[in-house]
Amino acid sequence: MQLNKKVNGTSWTSSREKEEGTEQKIIAAARGIFQRKGMAGARMEEIAKAAGINKALLHYYFRSKEKLFEVIMSEAKMQMLSRLHPILGGDDSLFIKIEKFVESYISFVTENPLLPGFILHEITMNPEKISEQLIKKGGRPNLSKFFQQVESEIKKKNIIAIQPEQLFMNMLSMCVFPFVGRPMLQTVLNVNDKKFNQLLADRKKEIPKFIINAIKR
Repeated sequence: MQLNKKVNGTSWTSSREKEEGTEQKIIAAARGIFQRKGMAGARMEEIAKAAGINKALLHYYFRSKEKLFEVIMSEAKMQMLSRLHPILGGDDSLFIKIEKFVESYISFVTENPLLPGFILHEITMNPEKISEQLIKKGGRPNLSKFFQQVESEIKKKNIIAIQPEQLFMNMLSMCVFPFVGRPMLQTVLNVNDKKFNQLLADRKKEIPKFIINAIKR
């Protein structure tokens, strides 16, 4: 049986658990505020209030807004890459990879609907910082195997000649745009939230079908 050392009657374990709980509250509060307002529009006072703590305690955990922003970006990046890396680097056929990539990406963004707009805003406002965050700690997806598969399928004449980079950009942009352009699209299409959410879910099937039909011979 493991005994926890105590300081003033409080175990180190319970103290650490409390600290981790507070830290997660801060991160959750900051995530929502950053996604709605961007880094420039977010305020530490607002984050502290949303987390239910005072500003001094917030600064104890995170010395600056920039440090907190880095944590949020790193968290989002790793969550996304943990889904996409196994797909892009796996052994499935090209068409299966396209289907899995689209399904996984749309599912992730559906769970984090403000994330694409947030990243797009930050790319516009702070392109260097976003680029730095994306490449830090292996942040870019490894596309080499996917690109090799595309080139192999072209040589076998299974798909049309297309640059692998163009194919990947088509896949990514078709997934992302409906989330970024949601307000405009709902107005143009004249649909309510329920209907638009269904359209987004349908795209898990529609995008792969469209792309595969466009490239296969």
